[in-house]
Amino acid sequence: MQIWVDADACPKVIKEILFRAARRTGVRLTLVANHALQTPVDKNITSIQVVSGFDVADDEIVQRCASGDLIITADIPLASEVIDKGAHALNPRGEFYDKENIRQRLNMRDFMDTMRASGVQEGGPPVLNQRDRQAFANELDKFLVKFL
Repeated sequence: MQIWVDADACPKVIKEILFRAARRTGVRLTLVANHALQTPVDKNITSIQVVSGFDVADDEIVQRCASGDLIITADIPLASEVIDKGAHALNPRGEFYDKENIRQRLNMRDFMDTMRASGVQEGGPPVLNQRDRQAFANELDKFLVKFL
């Protein structure tokens, strides 16, 4: 089992939680982004820099992940693809995506994109707060206990 991070948009505080978890448990953690990343010096923590482009980092994660891996992402289409491969997907707010809820999430994402494009809805999700960070840390810990 390995943890993959869609690191382009992953909040720094979530990365810090992941770094601590990788050090504590020894699980392999790989961050994928289209820019250079600073990661702690640790044999279990690595990063992959991909070329810039639409969904290049997402495609790299889909290609490399395996069944049973955990993917950290707020990108719903990416979550859908890795779930189809048998991986698990957790967003930075501590919510797991699964086969039961991913289609609904994709539909809502598409609807919100349409609303934003038409000018009816502006902006994105609210800022990550302390409760979100705690929920993420709790769900990550539960997952690691269950699957390690």
